[in-house]
Amino acid sequence: MSMEEATAKQEVGRRGIGLFGLIGMVVSSCIGSGAFAITGQLSQVASPGAALIAWLIVGVGFLALALSLNNLGARRPDLPGIFSYAQEGFGPFAGFISGWGYWLSAWLGNVAFATMMMSTLGYFFPAFLPGNTVPCIAIASVVMWLLTYFVIRGVESASVLNAVVMVCKVASLAVFIIFSVFMFNAGVFTADFWGTVYNNAVAAGSAGADAVALGDVPQQIINCLIIMMWVFVGVEGASVMSSRAARKSDVGKATVIGLACLLAIYIGCSVLPYGYMPYSEIAMLDYPAMLYVFEDMAPGWGGAFISIAIIISILGSWLSFTMLPAETTSEMAEAKLLPASWGALNKKGAPQMSLVVVGGCTQAFMLLLLLSADAYDFAYSMCTVSIVITWALAAMYQVKLSGERHEAGQLAIGLVASVFLVVGVLFNGWSFLLLTCVGYIPGFVVYAKARKDQGEGLGRVDKVGIVVVTALGVLSLVLLGMGIISL
Repeated sequence: MSMEEATAKQEVGRRGIGLFGLIGMVVSSCIGSGAFAITGQLSQVASPGAALIAWLIVGVGFLALALSLNNLGARRPDLPGIFSYAQEGFGPFAGFISGWGYWLSAWLGNVAFATMMMSTLGYFFPAFLPGNTVPCIAIASVVMWLLTYFVIRGVESASVLNAVVMVCKVASLAVFIIFSVFMFNAGVFTADFWGTVYNNAVAAGSAGADAVALGDVPQQIINCLIIMMWVFVGVEGASVMSSRAARKSDVGKATVIGLACLLAIYIGCSVLPYGYMPYSEIAMLDYPAMLYVFEDMAPGWGGAFISIAIIISILGSWLSFTMLPAETTSEMAEAKLLPASWGALNKKGAPQMSLVVVGGCTQAFMLLLLLSADAYDFAYSMCTVSIVITWALAAMYQVKLSGERHEAGQLAIGLVASVFLVVGVLFNGWSFLLLTCVGYIPGFVVYAKARKDQGEGLGRVDKVGIVVVTALGVLSLVLLGMGIISL
């Protein structure tokens, strides 16, 4: 359960969450570090025209996913946690794959937060750039273990903290978008609308020795997918809270309106700057590029304004995503997919063992980032691919359930979501998908113990699945050693 979700449950009581509150759930659950980083990320892979087409495709795909989750929540309100859709539809092994993927995604998101925060500090202290140096990892580790300690001690979400974080996120992005609108120059925006000029410059050798061509428009769109998927992590917010809605009918409305708001924010942050500064120049800026673009728009205060907003936003999201993986493992333990010890609570009501495991995994991954050429991209890509596994299995259950109920419209929505998620990852994130399989290998040990504790042992499907995923994980390590896959 995210910080926003926990806060909402505390505040709504018996009144239920209204339409505005549900919209807020969708928006607040999704907006994190990605909204601040996307300004520079898209400029490195896509021209303005290709980015707009990619946003249209991603918008339709996530609308289908959100509507699928909404329908599943309405049809099967008895099922807890998003991983339970996979378990109900395809058996316990699928449920474990879904839940473990959600767990991996949650703490991998913390690694992305850490690198983004350190890169942001680089605005004030250049020695922190590019965000994955030894001092950066040391400071991020201290922050991570402090947050873990606070949660272990029972410090959960607070409505005041949530309000501060939300104001900082939305207000700072709104200010940036307003400046981008007023300083927008159509001539700059359309000067190289499809990337043709830049591609020709690269081919002619006049774009710099290290310049890489964007490719044709379809290739640019494909390169946008993982970047755009990352900023929608949390889109399940309203559907997760559907049982707390004052009116069930508001959930679907909130999902559509929330996604429309998110698309407006993301397009404003990522595409409007193309009309202020050529995207090839934005691509050359340090992370996060929004910070340096706004510093140019508002000299003297713009960079510091965005930097402070990013740091506050990340700390709030980091606290939330420290609790989320522990909450996930607790629900999986209740569903008998993990040993009961993973859901055991201490005297403060916190799943201490699970939190310590998450802290250890996060720490190990932070150290691995010392070897990464682009730490933030690697962390968010791994996080995104992990949660796409969970989303895709939920969308597939939507297809199965709708087929059984002969609901053609809902079946079509599930198919759109499933195809979008699977194709998007295979086109743009296959290497990260292979590396994610490595993260499942230790999970199989605890899954096997959970099955043994139930007196059932591993079935044929379990054994085949474990062998296949483990083989893919080993393959990824071989490809990594050969240099075919890089960090």
